Amino acid sequence: MVLFNFASAFVLCAVVFVIGEWVSNATKAWLPSVFVTACLMLLGYWTCFPKEIVKDAGLLPFGSTIGIFLLITHIGTIISVKQLAEQWRTIVVCLAGLAGMIGLGYAVGQFFMPRELVIAGLPPLTGGIVAATIMKVAAAKAGFAVASVFAITMYCVQGFAGYPLTAICLQFEGRRLLKKYRSGEVHLTPEQLKEMEGIGLTAIADDSHVKKLLPKMPKLFNTPVFMLAKLGFVAWIATLLGQVTPVNGAIWALVLGIVATYIGFLETNTLSRANSYWIIMFALMMFVFDGLKDCTPDMLVSIIIPMIVLIIIGVIGMGITSFIIAKILRMSFFLAFANGLTALYGFPCDAIITEMTCNSLTKDNIERSYLMAHMFPSMIVGGFVTVTITSVLIAGYFATLF
Repeated sequence: MVLFNFASAFVLCAVVFVIGEWVSNATKAWLPSVFVTACLMLLGYWTCFPKEIVKDAGLLPFGSTIGIFLLITHIGTIISVKQLAEQWRTIVVCLAGLAGMIGLGYAVGQFFMPRELVIAGLPPLTGGIVAATIMKVAAAKAGFAVASVFAITMYCVQGFAGYPLTAICLQFEGRRLLKKYRSGEVHLTPEQLKEMEGIGLTAIADDSHVKKLLPKMPKLFNTPVFMLAKLGFVAWIATLLGQVTPVNGAIWALVLGIVATYIGFLETNTLSRANSYWIIMFALMMFVFDGLKDCTPDMLVSIIIPMIVLIIIGVIGMGITSFIIAKILRMSFFLAFANGLTALYGFPCDAIITEMTCNSLTKDNIERSYLMAHMFPSMIVGGFVTVTITSVLIAGYFATLF
């Protein structure tokens, strides 16, 4: 009898994911769940997990296609137009952080490793799989086989530096905000509390009093599947716009999600209302960790030193510029640095780390909403600025330097 099949694959993925959540809760998010789960998945791939375990579990291609667009559109249903407009500082600090990472990494990295490794490694360090793929192909065409492997390996393991560093920054930022709130330095009006109430991946605010452009759908007909259909429709429009405009479809999904919620076509926190949030998040996170399957022990050992050195130099460069820009813009360094660090992992890890950190710092709903209102929108925008937009442009330029 064959014990391994699609059901056992699903269970193994779920167990690894749950252990990550448990460890994160036990350590009050100092060890983020995504970091723990990534470590366990990598160890599993090196020992007993089949390389196609995520696909065997049925989580691919769902997580990498409609799942990610549903979730990004869903994020738009919990971020208001006002909150999005307030994130211009996040955009500036992220761009500055990436400039610091690229500048110091390129200038100093060549003293410690071959130039082709620096060129191949920096774009994946500033973003996701698209940037890594561009550099992998460019390095291979230029005849640098090691650099080609280096680009993909950098993408696979950069999160191991980004997850804990982000958790530390958000912990300090959250404690700073709570100290201000508990000392009475910050006073929240009833209107502010109402606006903060619905922020979060699973928090459902009471928006029955809010007037929308479109009339509310009667509850009898507004079933979970109908809500998913509306969310999917908006995601579909986003994919079409992504094909005919220079703007990535993921950006359109976020923006259209906000607009559709504002006019009343989508409900706030749609996936949670449709009782579908966690299965989609689970599938998407497993898609992210599926990228670790090609990172073999031999591959990691052969280039571990250059990789660690480049990550350290790049993060230092980002930290320096984040500190300077944070001072100029009068924002918290810890939040500014955390915004920039989203380059090392992107969405949805930024959302999970932020919410779990806020949950670990307080059990009071008002305090939690206060923390989420200050950290969640900027972390989401930061992830899109670094990974989805800027990293692709950086990779396009660096691919010409071989």
